[in-house]
Order: sequence, then structure tokens, then C-alpha cells
Amino acid sequence: MTLKLDDKYIWDFWHYAEGGAQHLFMLQADRAIGDPDLRHWNVSIGHAVSRDLRQWDYRGTVFGPSAGPAWDDFTTWTGSVIHAEGRYHLFYTGTCRAENGLRQRIGHATSSSIDGPWMRVGDGLALDLDARFYEEHAEGRWHDRALRDPWVLPDRIDGMYHMFFTARRNDGPRFERGVIGHAVSPDLVHWEATAPVYEGGHYGQLEVPQVFARDGRWFCTFCNVRDHWAEAQRAQQGGGVSGTHYLVAENPLGPWQPAEGFLDGDVPCRRYAGKILRDPVTGEDCLMAFLDAGPDGRFVGQISDPIPLRFEHGRYRLDDILAPE
Repeated sequence: MTLKLDDKYIWDFWHYAEGGAQHLFMLQADRAIGDPDLRHWNVSIGHAVSRDLRQWDYRGTVFGPSAGPAWDDFTTWTGSVIHAEGRYHLFYTGTCRAENGLRQRIGHATSSSIDGPWMRVGDGLALDLDARFYEEHAEGRWHDRALRDPWVLPDRIDGMYHMFFTARRNDGPRFERGVIGHAVSPDLVHWEATAPVYEGGHYGQLEVPQVFARDGRWFCTFCNVRDHWAEAQRAQQGGGVSGTHYLVAENPLGPWQPAEGFLDGDVPCRRYAGKILRDPVTGEDCLMAFLDAGPDGRFVGQISDPIPLRFEHGRYRLDDILAPE
């Protein structure tokens, strides 16, 4: 059965596996707010645990916005969890009320247990925008400052930890500025932004990146809506779709390019913010995503069961035989 909460909308999520337990951390908001579009501004982070990615034990709320005035006192959005340096690390997106949630920053909390409690490192701020590489918010330029969805690799490369995130370059056509941002750290606490590892040219933004290796190549899943595609990209894809796709590279530091086609997209958007995970039941890769628009067009707000994937000749596609209708 899907991961569904009767009293909450749930959407973006991230995954951590340990000792046979599959941990999902997800964005959640009370269904009592009524309009599901308000969920982004009434958000906290929940935690659920499974052995098979199908039957879930919901553990409740584990993190949320700061109680007092702070850089993250409005929202705590999508991130990632790793274990390194003897601690569990939660990286997340934050915004503040003083800026009406328009400027995103990346935060950091740690815990001695995957079950928490999670405590901010200092005031929690890990990375702010570096205008040498990334677009700052300005009226009419884009709807917000895109600096969010941090994905941190648990192992050092060349002596440094690496963070990948949703961002926009500070030049070029509006719908070609979406990039995968990059930052490095020697200790997971002190971060420095660098140039993007994927330099854009195809989309206005690439949300919720997930970076991983398979068979000697690197993959970066992302999601977006067709309204944010570059004109040339829409023309190549029959007008475009909304959903989850991926970039490919020989090295995690790039250069990255979108894979041919689009992995899992529909109009209207059916599933969003997908992750490619190892299915503990089959031992094969699968796709999990949150359910967006239902048959009636209304927001669903739950997380799918594993969707089978085929991985052939270095490319992923949905298994046409086993994928659910």
C-alpha cells in the first residue's frame, strides 16, 4: 500500500537505509489547511520506517521551522540525510517570514540517532547564495531565489564532501538558467559554493536532485513541470511533460547532460519528485514518487509504492509490464 496519512498531505521525500530499515523523511502539512497549495507554507518534516518500502510505520514529526525569528522560521523544505563523522546529518532548505519565503538557504542539523532528536548546528545555516555563480531573487526575474533541495554524498571525493542543490545561473534565457548547484566542505560544517556541475540550458529549474552511481556511471534524478522547460526542449518532447527525469555523467562533478527522453512524466502531473532506490524485495532499482494530481485533478499527497524500472545499456525506463497504471 502507498504511504498515506489520513490527516496530512505528504510530498517531497528523501531516503536513508540502515540495517535493513528503510527510512523516509518527507514534507508534510495538515490536511485541515484545506487548499493543498498552502502546504508549502505550513510545513514540517515527518519520518516513516519500513522493511520493504511498502508497509510503513509513521514515526511523527521530527523537524520544523525555528520557533523564533530566524533565517528558517517560515519553512523547512526538502533535503537529505547521511551518516558521517560519527553523526547523522540532516541537510534541509529553509526560508524566513521576514523575506516572505522568497529567499531560500540551506541548513544543517545533526543527531546521534537516525530517530533524532535533530539539533541545528549553530543557527543551522550551512550555505547562503553566492552571486558569483547563482541568481539572486529580483522582481520579475523568477518567482523566488532558487537555493534548495541539498543532496550530500556521504563519502569524501578528493578529500572533500560534496553537496548538490537546485539553483539558477545568473545569466542566460529565463527558462535555460536551471542548474545543479555545487558546494564543498572539509567537515560537513563549513561549506563553500562552487560553479554548478550541470550548467543548464534545458530547464528553468531542476528540483529535488538525487546523485548516485550505477555501473560506473553517475545519475542525478530531478523533477520539473513543463511550464519551466526551455522552448527548444519542449519542441523536442512534444510540448513537454511534468514529472521526474535524470542527468547522466561519467563523474559526479560533471559535465552532466539530460538523458534522452523523459523518465516519468504526464500532463497533468501524475507523480513528482521521484527517487531511484534499491527495492529490498526484488533487489532491483525502482522509482518512488509522491502522487500529485489524481483522476479528478485534485492533489493526492501520498507516496507511491515502488515502481519497477529497467536498467539497460546505461539507461533507465519504467518497466512497461510491471509499472502500475
